[in-house]
Amino acid sequence: MNAKEAIKTALKSTQNMAEMYLGDLSDADLLVRPVPNANHIAWQLGHLIDAEVSLLKDYFPAGTYPELPARFAEQHNKSTAASDSPKGFGTKKEYLELFNKLRNATLAALDKLPEKELDTPTRGNMAPFAPTFGALLLLQSNHTLMHLGQFTVVRRKLGKPVLF
Repeated sequence: MNAKEAIKTALKSTQNMAEMYLGDLSDADLLVRPVPNANHIAWQLGHLIDAEVSLLKDYFPAGTYPELPARFAEQHNKSTAASDSPKGFGTKKEYLELFNKLRNATLAALDKLPEKELDTPTRGNMAPFAPTFGALLLLQSNHTLMHLGQFTVVRRKLGKPVLF
């Protein structure tokens, strides 16, 4: 297994886990907070979707990612995390379709990327956490996994089956 295959495995794994953890949740379940002041799943999904584009787009060729829906990033930024109103948040189907569309775009772009490009140094505020593009791609997978762990707490609160 080479580095690209390892990264693709990590990205696909968390993509599949997202489908699994969300599978039996309703749209209303996405707005449940496990405890006061914790982020609900709808906000977290929007945050993950926005991060897929905002963190990776500068390292892939232009046009890799489709445009996010209008006001999507603003609806899922830190200032909206405390909102309990369903207004502006999507449905499970909408989030999953967009998450999968963007993750599949990442995977397709990664397929075409020369492996040596994984060593490209990153820039900006993510560089201390992920000094290379390969590390940034793995961080994206880990970021998804971290939020999926938070979904499990909501699942427990809702009395859903334990999946892992």
